[in-house]
Amino acid sequence: MDVEILARIQFAFTVAFHYIYPPLSIGLGLLMVIFESTYIKTKKEEYKKLVKFWTKIFALTFGIGVATGIVMEFEFGTNWAVYSKYVGDIFGSALAAEGIFAFALESGFLGVLLFGWNRVKPWVHLVSTIGVFLGSMFSAIWIVAANSWQQTPAGYHIVGEGMNARAEITDFQAMVFNPSFLDRISHVWLGAFLAGIFLVLSVHAYYILKGRYISISKKAFKIALIAAALVSLSQLVSGSKAAEGVGKNQPAKLAAMEGVWTEKAPAEMYLLGWVDSKHEKTSGLSIPGGLSYLMYREFKAPVTGLKAFKKEDRPSQVNAVFQFYHLMIIIGIFLIGLTLLGSFMWWKGKLFSTRWLLRAFVLAAILPQIANQVGWFTAEMGRQPWVVYGLLRTSDAFSQAVSANQIVFSLIMFFILYLLLFLLFVYLLNKKIKKGIHDEPEVEDGVLREEIVELLTHKTNK
Repeated sequence: MDVEILARIQFAFTVAFHYIYPPLSIGLGLLMVIFESTYIKTKKEEYKKLVKFWTKIFALTFGIGVATGIVMEFEFGTNWAVYSKYVGDIFGSALAAEGIFAFALESGFLGVLLFGWNRVKPWVHLVSTIGVFLGSMFSAIWIVAANSWQQTPAGYHIVGEGMNARAEITDFQAMVFNPSFLDRISHVWLGAFLAGIFLVLSVHAYYILKGRYISISKKAFKIALIAAALVSLSQLVSGSKAAEGVGKNQPAKLAAMEGVWTEKAPAEMYLLGWVDSKHEKTSGLSIPGGLSYLMYREFKAPVTGLKAFKKEDRPSQVNAVFQFYHLMIIIGIFLIGLTLLGSFMWWKGKLFSTRWLLRAFVLAAILPQIANQVGWFTAEMGRQPWVVYGLLRTSDAFSQAVSANQIVFSLIMFFILYLLLFLLFVYLLNKKIKKGIHDEPEVEDGVLREEIVELLTHKTNK
């Protein structure tokens, strides 16, 4: 492989691994705020126990997220020196803003969140929980703003020529609120909420199936289920709006996402399909005129296809973009169906007695993570061959001084390190879940479980 492909693989690997954790932090932060607000209002200790339990898991995801995120900033300089020089003014401002407005807020309140239960008043602790949650949300704002600028550049001018060219900010507000930012940040936030919410649903469904912490888990599950239903439906609207924005600002990407080849014609919306790039055709199950209606609210409105662009200006992996995009949609529809079914069974009074449905919720925790990953693959692969859309090609952005062997070696080392970190994360997460929500003996239906059984058995034998 050449240096460009290896550099792209290495960065994709590190970003994808890192992105397992920030969405969990954002989603868990949302529910922690809800749980603690409920505790402040009702004074019921079970909600305090829920916050304490999920705070431990939040701290785990936050710590590994920070550790894995640092690597990417170094990769900009080592593997993408031309790109770093070109976008340094843009990215430097966004990353500095993240450090000042987001990371400082999140890490500053984290100490109170973790260690302040018996040291500050309950409302002060709630403020710290809200602060940590907002910090994670603000962090996403600046990262997405920087990435969205790559997709739809605005508020800049180019200084210099050739290898010395670089983008400078002329309007900071226009740079941040570039044409794709608002659609993309809402989509990212909602995807992150779903990652955290479905982890909570999974763990409490597991406890209910195992007969542990049934009362407290039912309350947590109901709150998370309401949140899941609202967020998953909102994500459907957000995704539709984001797709419209892609069609307006990056028509070649939209054409790849839906496998549209004809230069200008009404376009189908594929539910499932396969793209044959060699023969420039797409086959599968589709809704005639569906994409035209999504974009222009008319079934016969023409949509720009890939043949309208030069081959060198089209995404190189059209089928991959198509499949990733549709996998994201399929998962989104499944999550909507699962949450609505869960809500219906709750209304019927059969939610917690339907064991197969609880098992489905246990397994569903992985689905928002997959959807988040393939969503980013769609966005980044669909932008190709541009690293900054319409301005800087990916083939011109990597470091000329780095060799293929150096990247391969570092990629192997990263893989080993990240594998160890992932195994550590899974081990610690599993340990915390098995340990349970609280350490004291559990009370269910007025009976202390194993301890009482053991005591009665001992006395009967005597």
